[in-house]
Amino acid sequence: MTEKSSSESLNKLETFRQAQTAMRNGYANGSIGIIVSGLIWLTSAIIAYQYSAPKAIWVLFIGGMFIYPLSMLISKLIGLAGTHNKGNELGNLAMEGTIWMIMCIPLAFGLSLQQVEWFFQAMLLIIGGRYLTFNTIYGNKIYWVLGAILGLSAYLLYNFKAQSFETLLTGSFIEISFGLFMFISFRRDNKTTLK
Repeated sequence: MTEKSSSESLNKLETFRQAQTAMRNGYANGSIGIIVSGLIWLTSAIIAYQYSAPKAIWVLFIGGMFIYPLSMLISKLIGLAGTHNKGNELGNLAMEGTIWMIMCIPLAFGLSLQQVEWFFQAMLLIIGGRYLTFNTIYGNKIYWVLGAILGLSAYLLYNFKAQSFETLLTGSFIEISFGLFMFISFRRDNKTTLK
């Protein structure tokens, strides 16, 4: 490797790390989105318990569409950017992961026609798989742990024939717990002054 190509590689790596830092700073390690998602899972669990699992599917589906806007709003209210600059390629990766997740939802819905509980367990797998890419986006390996725990939970809940309420509550607990941990870590590491 020549000195010039070595220097270019180091510059690209530094640019990549700067992009990850910008994503971490803009979204508090992604913690706000995880907490909002967990709260939507919790709301869906309440609907499943009080009304029915099919209604809970719609709450999870419609609520999921509001994760990003609610996360941006909450981020701005507490003094964070809640966004990234337009030139950050990692923002594109986040959007591509979102599109992949949306494309998987019909598979989960198809499973619900066989057994309604399978929708929620499939969504745990889908969301867990999406979180694996967040390690690249945010430069934080805890996303591998979060994705693995969601995937393992989906598998165990399926094997134990868990009801919709139990699956939704599990998803909520995992996401809210990880989200809070990541938010606290972000504040500690950055000593950010929030409103």
